[in-house]
Amino acid sequence: MTETLPEPLFESRLAGLERLHRGKVRDIYRVDAEHLLIVASDRLSAFDVVLPDPIPGKGAVLTAVADFWFARLGGIVANHLTGIDPASVLDDPADRATVRGRAVVVRRARPLPVEAVVRGYLIGSGWKDYQATGQVCGIPLPPGMLIAERLAEPIFTPSTKAAQGQHDENIPMDAVRTLIGTTLADRIEALSLRLYAHASDYARQRGIILADTKFEFGLDEDGELLLIDEVFTPDSSRFWPAATYAPGRSPESFDKQFVRDYLETLDWDKKPPGPRLPERIIQRTQEKYREVLQRLTGDA
Repeated sequence: MTETLPEPLFESRLAGLERLHRGKVRDIYRVDAEHLLIVASDRLSAFDVVLPDPIPGKGAVLTAVADFWFARLGGIVANHLTGIDPASVLDDPADRATVRGRAVVVRRARPLPVEAVVRGYLIGSGWKDYQATGQVCGIPLPPGMLIAERLAEPIFTPSTKAAQGQHDENIPMDAVRTLIGTTLADRIEALSLRLYAHASDYARQRGIILADTKFEFGLDEDGELLLIDEVFTPDSSRFWPAATYAPGRSPESFDKQFVRDYLETLDWDKKPPGPRLPERIIQRTQEKYREVLQRLTGDA
């Protein structure tokens, strides 16, 4: 029997709270001076463009996966979660129904202006960079490497945080140090590599290769560094089934790479507006997201 999922949520419009920001996937609301409500919609972005068709249930999967990882990683770095029930900050029953299973109440933080990217395998823009230069983000790699080949050691390749509809750009560590200071930049690099090592070891035990990922960090009002936004979700990471992985070919995936691969077959310039998705692509993407949730956490 096929489970009936709730209607997809493309955009939240809560009556009881002020919306501060609409991101590619998340809608952010003001709770009070110290807290925000973050709602994970079912929007899907690819190549930094929000596509017009949502993936039903995607926001709930992202929330569950991120909550799982935040709990596991709390001993490595503090995060923005408060444990406050989102329903407790909403008076309107319709608002509570909208956010059920897809929202968190978090501490306010000042996001740092960089994406912290860690790559363990040669894929995506890293593969394109390597083909053109023999390097990934200025880091030299051995000649003759194959697509999807495992790197000798994971590498930290930070990027800018682009506005919606624009593309992130890789930047060297010197630029990160200029932006946020040497001490903080070096700490973020070390933390990112440590988080990736922990998660990739765990994922492999579950039959999953964590090929690469990106993090966002912020500072609270006391200057404490926090892991924010999302962590090791199918939106922010590449997950591959270990059983079918082989270097030299583009692997199967449990993430939105499936959608990217479809979009690459279209005559689209990767600028807004994004193309419509066929039902088969929507359904298969939905299945992939739910499978990675089940594999990682044991929850369907």
